[in-house]
Amino acid sequence: MTDTVTLDVLETWIRHSAGRLGVEADRLTELDSAIGDADHGTNMKRGFTAIVAKLDAAPPQTLAEFFRSVGMTLVSKVGGASGSLYGTLFLDMARGAPNGTSMSADDWSRVLSAGVAGVVGRGHAQPGDKTMIDAFTPALDALSRALDDGAGLAEAAAAAATAAERGSADTEPLVARKGRASYLGERSVGHVDPGSASTAILLRAFADAVAGDAP
Repeated sequence: MTDTVTLDVLETWIRHSAGRLGVEADRLTELDSAIGDADHGTNMKRGFTAIVAKLDAAPPQTLAEFFRSVGMTLVSKVGGASGSLYGTLFLDMARGAPNGTSMSADDWSRVLSAGVAGVVGRGHAQPGDKTMIDAFTPALDALSRALDDGAGLAEAAAAAATAAERGSADTEPLVARKGRASYLGERSVGHVDPGSASTAILLRAFADAVAGDAP
C-alpha cells in the first residue's frame, strides 16, 4: 500500500487493467452489441495488450512520458470513439502530470481530473448522457471528497472505484444522448453503457494497484 503514485504503481495499474480487460472483453462487447458497434471489449483488449508490449519494449522514464505513451498507443490501436476518448484521457493526463517519477494523492486527483476534462472537451458528454462520463464524474467527486476528509490514497482510490461502478450501473435506465447509442433513442434504455463499464474496470484496477492487491 502506498500514498504515492510512482511509475511502478502506474505500470502495475496498466498491466492489471490489461488483464482485467482481457477477462471482461466478452462482457464489454456484449454490452456494446446492444447499443453500439459490438467491438468495445475487443478494441480495449487489443489496445491494452499493445500498451503492455510498448512498456516492455521502452519503459517510460517520467510520469508525463508514461501517460503520453499510453495515450498514443490507444489512439493508434483502438478503433472508433473509444480510442479517441481514452487516448485523450491519457494525453491530457500527460500534459497535467508533474515533473519526475512520482506524485502525491492530490496530484493524482488533479491529473485525473485534467484527463477527464479533456474527454469532456472532445466528446461534449455530460453526466446523464449515458457515457463513460457517468462513471468518471462520481469517481472524481468521491476521490476528491475522500482526500479532503483525510483519507489515504488507497482508501480514496477504492472510494472512486466504487463510485465509478455505481455510476456505470446507473446508466442502465438512461436514454443515450451521445455516440452511436443515441441513434437508438428510447431503445437504449435497459442497457449499461460499455464505456462506463470499462472506465469502472480501469479505476478498480488502479485501486488494486495502489493497495497492493494487483497480481
